[in-house]
Amino acid sequence: MNDDIQRAARAIAGADAILIGAGAGMGVDSGLPDFRGKAGFWQAYPVFENLGIAFHEVATPALFHVEPHLAWGFYGHRLNLYRRTVPHRGFQILQDFCRDKPHFVFTSNVDGHFQKSGVSSQAIEEYHGSIHHLQCADLRDCPAPPAIWSADETSITVDEETLRAQEPLPSCPRCRQVARPNILMFGDTGWISDRSDAQRKRFAQWQNSIRGKSVVIEIGAGTAIPSVRRPCETFAQQNDATLIRLNPREADGPSGTISLRSNALAALKLIQAER
Repeated sequence: MNDDIQRAARAIAGADAILIGAGAGMGVDSGLPDFRGKAGFWQAYPVFENLGIAFHEVATPALFHVEPHLAWGFYGHRLNLYRRTVPHRGFQILQDFCRDKPHFVFTSNVDGHFQKSGVSSQAIEEYHGSIHHLQCADLRDCPAPPAIWSADETSITVDEETLRAQEPLPSCPRCRQVARPNILMFGDTGWISDRSDAQRKRFAQWQNSIRGKSVVIEIGAGTAIPSVRRPCETFAQQNDATLIRLNPREADGPSGTISLRSNALAALKLIQAER
């Protein structure tokens, strides 16, 4: 892998613009679960294994209507976890790579850790939304237009044994019904995408503005849900950019990909040492 590390370091050093693509694997070195498959989800949340509930059954807007305390138990636990977790040093290494270069982050993660590590919110697209923002769970009975608000003042207490949230649950300030995270979930027809749409426009503007050689650093993005892999590959193809893929299990890519079979932090530290 040494040759590939050196190639990656040279490509980053010579880049005029950098796109960072990050999937769930980006947070593993911070101690966050990546929910890889049913077994990975149940390992992180054994309560749901005992109940026989899979990830796609709890990460759905329907649960906020039939079992709101259980729905907020899961998302409240995640919100509390993301708040107290410190992003690993790889986030800072990426910022060192991008210093004085036009850059943008495209991520499927909802944890807000790129912003927490110091990346400008104007240079991030959160494809699946953010757990740090809320919306009404029932738009049919909520006054128009649909609204998104910050979760900064929201506090959720979760019973660790039952993984159920205690009262009071987050509520919509307009209709007083239960609120939900502004996250795109499975089978979601009620997600308010305004915030992510604005981010998508800024990403498109950034792409139109870049010149010269580009590099894509894709980290921890799997093939099961290719929300990050596809845009990264498309960007690399359209901009004749070098694609650097960091993934311990699924590092292969199109011809010319620099494939590093490693977790994020280990690979980023090796690349940094070569620059």
